[in-house]
Amino acid sequence: MKRVLFSGLTCVLALGLAATADAASKKRFISIGTGGPTGVYFQVGNAVCRLVHKEAAEGRKKGRKHGIRCSAPSTGGSNYNIGQIKAGELDFGVAQSDWQHHAYNGSGGPWKGKAYKKVRAVFSVHPEPLHIIAGGKSGISGWNSLKGKRVNIGNPGSGQRGTMEFLMKRAGWKKSAFKAATELTSSEQSKALCDGKIDAFIYTVGVPNAGVSVATDGCGAKIVNFNNKMATGLVKERPYYAWATIPKGTYKTTTSNVTTFGVMATFVTSSDVDEKTVYEVTRAVMENLDDFRKLHPAFRNLDPKRMISDGLSAPLHKGALKYYKEKGWK
Repeated sequence: MKRVLFSGLTCVLALGLAATADAASKKRFISIGTGGPTGVYFQVGNAVCRLVHKEAAEGRKKGRKHGIRCSAPSTGGSNYNIGQIKAGELDFGVAQSDWQHHAYNGSGGPWKGKAYKKVRAVFSVHPEPLHIIAGGKSGISGWNSLKGKRVNIGNPGSGQRGTMEFLMKRAGWKKSAFKAATELTSSEQSKALCDGKIDAFIYTVGVPNAGVSVATDGCGAKIVNFNNKMATGLVKERPYYAWATIPKGTYKTTTSNVTTFGVMATFVTSSDVDEKTVYEVTRAVMENLDDFRKLHPAFRNLDPKRMISDGLSAPLHKGALKYYKEKGWK
């Protein structure tokens, strides 16, 4: 009798362990590359994770039994994120629309001649105007007056650095055009400006941005117009660029509208990431857009029709496309 009871108990334990192992095997841990901790990319990644976890059914009666758990660490930015997706170290990432384009086409920066054809678009997020942020007493009034000044060109691997290198090449400038060309991260540059270590930095970012306000509201830095002949030519010839306005009153020193141009922040992945995972992440965001819009001022005007078209210069991932077709959007 004891032997039968023991045998039965062994079977129950074995079945329990098997069920636990099966549940564990169904869990999917994903990582999202973002940007500096004060930037909007960091907010995007963590907002997506929050919505993925909100949709999860585990521990609740209602929800999606997708088993996905999500983290969104601070990273080096656009090109770093795409590079780590390619390496299989990240599942998703936030990247500027121009670097999504260059990565897929092998047409610029670190991607020149090295096209990454597996990069896939999921959706775009917010517009990112290109800011020229100058010290209040620097005498800088636009792009051309950056020459001879101490300018932060961004840390290697970031979209900021890639954009600056592109703009410098377009203008025919080398680092020697500046009195100093620093390589600070997005979380370091505003303090450096306020401390008088640099005169300006160029930053493509959503509006408003906490890091920018450190410089503008904190020490009187100003955002100046970037609407010269070079900017006009770029907007005309590059489909991932568009004119943008930083509205009057956005920051303390923004006493009138600033005219500039910019890109879109986009959410990208790889064709190697499975369809179900991308579908569930896409669904979690789109089914909870009202919650997403409340998480940061830059997300206030998110429109799904624009999110599935604007700035997407790589093919849509089939998991995202499946959801959009179900909604009748594609």
